[in-house]
Amino acid sequence: METALTLAIDTHPYIQAYRHSLEHPEAFWAKAASAIDWVRPPTRIFDADAGVYGRWFVDGWCNACYNAVDRHVATRGAQTAILYDSPVAGEKRSISYAQLQDEVSAAGAMLQTLGVRKGDRVLIYMPMIPEAVIAMLACARIGAVHSVVFGGFAAKELAARIDDAAPRVVLSASCGIETRRIVPYKPLLDEAIRQANHVPAACVILQRPQAIAELNDGRDHDWAAMIEAIRRAGGASACEPMLATDPLYILYTSGTTGNPKGVVRDCGGYLVALQWTMRHLYGVRPGETFWCASDVGWVVGHSYIVYGPLLNGCTTVLYEGKPVGTPDAGAFWRVISDYGVAVLFTAPTALRVIRREDPEGNQRERHHLYSLRALFLAGERADPDTVQWAQRQLGVPVIDHWWQTETGWCIVGNPVVGDRLPLKAGSPTVPMPGYALHILDADGQRLGANRMGTIAIKLPLPPGNLPTLWRADARFRDAYLGTFPGYYNTADAGFIDEDGYVFVMGRTDDVINVAGHRLSTGAMEEVIASHAAVAECAVIGVRDALKGETPWGVVVLKANAAGTPDAVEQGLVALVRERIGPVATFKRVVVVPRLPKTRSGKILRSTMKRIADEEDWSIPATVEDPEVLAEIVAAFRQVRAT
Repeated sequence: METALTLAIDTHPYIQAYRHSLEHPEAFWAKAASAIDWVRPPTRIFDADAGVYGRWFVDGWCNACYNAVDRHVATRGAQTAILYDSPVAGEKRSISYAQLQDEVSAAGAMLQTLGVRKGDRVLIYMPMIPEAVIAMLACARIGAVHSVVFGGFAAKELAARIDDAAPRVVLSASCGIETRRIVPYKPLLDEAIRQANHVPAACVILQRPQAIAELNDGRDHDWAAMIEAIRRAGGASACEPMLATDPLYILYTSGTTGNPKGVVRDCGGYLVALQWTMRHLYGVRPGETFWCASDVGWVVGHSYIVYGPLLNGCTTVLYEGKPVGTPDAGAFWRVISDYGVAVLFTAPTALRVIRREDPEGNQRERHHLYSLRALFLAGERADPDTVQWAQRQLGVPVIDHWWQTETGWCIVGNPVVGDRLPLKAGSPTVPMPGYALHILDADGQRLGANRMGTIAIKLPLPPGNLPTLWRADARFRDAYLGTFPGYYNTADAGFIDEDGYVFVMGRTDDVINVAGHRLSTGAMEEVIASHAAVAECAVIGVRDALKGETPWGVVVLKANAAGTPDAVEQGLVALVRERIGPVATFKRVVVVPRLPKTRSGKILRSTMKRIADEEDWSIPATVEDPEVLAEIVAAFRQVRAT
């Protein structure tokens, strides 16, 4: 297998590890697999003839819950496994590994009393509470396939996922808690079941005191009452041996419309990949506190709130709150200080909103952050200006890394193998083991250094990546493998420089065509974000009768921004012209109070583009605050009227 990376810093230990992973993949991943506990260790590390593009560890047997919980109890049973911190509920809990084992075992027994068996699906529709993690691990324990749907998803989208996964049981909570409102979940769940063709056999509802749900006779059960009955009867559940290729979970990609697209994650490869990353990418030791400020409804939450930290024997923080408003822009710094967080993983958007509220870092100065060693970013492009601001504020390395729901872990990052590689502004650094990256043109031909095209991964994908879509092999081939035979199409655009550093410039549909010139909106965003008055920004390509498309900058100004909006607009136009050139024809800046985002912090660029193009559009299921889109509509209308 060829090596796809050539670095000028050729002697770095990581480069040797990376090349080994491509030239001798079975040896590399066999060694990595020794870090997890197997019921029966694999003897066939990779089978090229299995599955759509091959399968990893095909004859190995393991259990994800055992590796995440049970194996730690003998040596660190009293150590805290989960730190639950909810400023919106006014509640904190600390759960040890021994307590977690007891809770998960009881929840697994509860599912079994409801008829759940190995291979059955269980849909989890919960907010950021310990029971959501317990539910996931209980499914993994008994061999059920969990499918977590972000709490508060609308009934229509929830119904589509119920029909696709066909769960035997739904585990939910009575409500979620936002900064300014309570969101009752039970009415949404009831309406989703009414709309769905598949009807679950049972629903188990955790009653939260903020909103008690009415339970339906026959189908609905009270979580606390069922767990109490299990304990009185001495009920418990054992860890079910699972083939490494058995599905662990189904996760539907955010923004799904129509027929949902369920990413499948297998048991063995996922555990191996996550265990490797905790030690070699994030550099976290067992016993340390790791905080992924995401949500269990997203892939980041699956991998690095739940499975990754617990596999590694860490303490994981489960935070039910926001970076600002719960109660202020110092919320993240308070959590780091209170719990001695060693490594934080969050989205660049979180830093941008903190910076907008507290650009001088006055809130940070109120907290001791001595424990923090590194901050990792993913989910949105990390513009250099935000990265530099965070480094000045925190005094630790701020490390961007790039990955997707489909991959389950990092594609490009900066691993702690030896000393970290030097950082380059705008680059998440280099490919991780097993990822043979190439930049391809529209015809599938490889491009040279510094030439932008589609980022593609040569097959096979490394362990931990999706082997297929749920009951949709043909759709998986068409959607991901059909465009470039022999490659997985990331649908992201970018380039690799002469040192082998990868630059991800945005989705391929974020590369706009201006009078025949292919331009990256990500490159323009970097320029705009560097302006002293700009807190957040997005660039979209808007239909133009003459040029095909022209770029619009949508910007949020800092609270203390100097100059009028008109002056800022003129400055931004001049800055883009200076750094990218007149070819960008960047002339339109729209100042808005806030940007529309998903609950995971991604900016809804495609929705803004449809609004700007005056096309039909709908409110995405993943939007955090639908009212923001009304503000965008009004702002765009005003711009078009001038």
